[in-house]
Amino acid sequence: MTHEAGEGSGGLDGFVDGGSTPPPRPTAKVAVVGAGSVGATLAYAVLMRGAAREVVLYDIDRAKVRAQALDLAHGIQFMPMAHVVGSDDIAACAGADVVVVTAGAKMKPGQTRLDLAAQTIGLTRTLMPQLVEVAPDAVYVMVTNPVDVVTYAALRCSGLPREKVLGTGTVLDSSRFRYLIAQHVGVAVQNVHAYIAGEHGDTAVPLWSSATIGGVPLLDVPPLDGRERLTPEVRDAIAHEVVHSAYEIIAGKGATNYAIGLASSRVVEAVVNDERRVMPVSSLVSGYRGIDDMCLSVPTMVSHAGAGTLLPTPMTDDEVAALRHSADTLHDLARRFDL
Repeated sequence: MTHEAGEGSGGLDGFVDGGSTPPPRPTAKVAVVGAGSVGATLAYAVLMRGAAREVVLYDIDRAKVRAQALDLAHGIQFMPMAHVVGSDDIAACAGADVVVVTAGAKMKPGQTRLDLAAQTIGLTRTLMPQLVEVAPDAVYVMVTNPVDVVTYAALRCSGLPREKVLGTGTVLDSSRFRYLIAQHVGVAVQNVHAYIAGEHGDTAVPLWSSATIGGVPLLDVPPLDGRERLTPEVRDAIAHEVVHSAYEIIAGKGATNYAIGLASSRVVEAVVNDERRVMPVSSLVSGYRGIDDMCLSVPTMVSHAGAGTLLPTPMTDDEVAALRHSADTLHDLARRFDL
């Protein structure tokens, strides 16, 4: 495990050269737990977007976390003003407004995914009380997989209220979904509004019935520029790629980090800026479409308070059934770990 950490400081203040009036200095402190590729990419994205006045990287690997923090700090001149700290002391996270947990166990030869999940959940149970002790008022964003069960474990062992613990859930899946739809239809991805719900995993549910392009229901959009219609076969292929594209990336370069780093930074930004942005984060669901007591993703209002109202997104009977199946799968997995 590289619980992703280090010593240090490497803090530098800086500003972007040029421009008549500098932007207002951000006020948030964001702590990133885990200085591996995802944690470092996330910290980089938070800094580039100007979402925090201070970014702390915490990891038990002192040399690595110091190196990551120094590398980021040396580029502060080219970003909005911020302070970067790398430390192997959990006290560095004190007073954070948002704590993002990317740390997890690393797979060893002969281990199964279930073995890996057991180790990661064990780490979560150890880590969360320590983090809450130093940052009791933070909103906690869980990134480590299996993210839904990890989020559920973090909520249960932290004693925090529901809204204060959320996972990145299907934020990345939904981004992949929108990208693939945009590629097929031939429009800008920013004009596609569509969500993946349920588990961040094999039972993820594409919500085709509520998807729109420019306000027009996706399934009513005629073929553009002679492109193929979104037939059931095409939709199945897109849904399959949403779930399985990570495997291709991992096979090619060993890990995913850019898209999840960007997705996670966008959740952080929604919290620190109190945006009330609708995002498919993973949070505790109770009494929603017949689902109770499990963390999974549905479109949710994200603000300074954390995970807020769950939106009553329209769904077909088949989509509701698939969402319940996803919840049942997660319940079964949680029970394996006595959650």
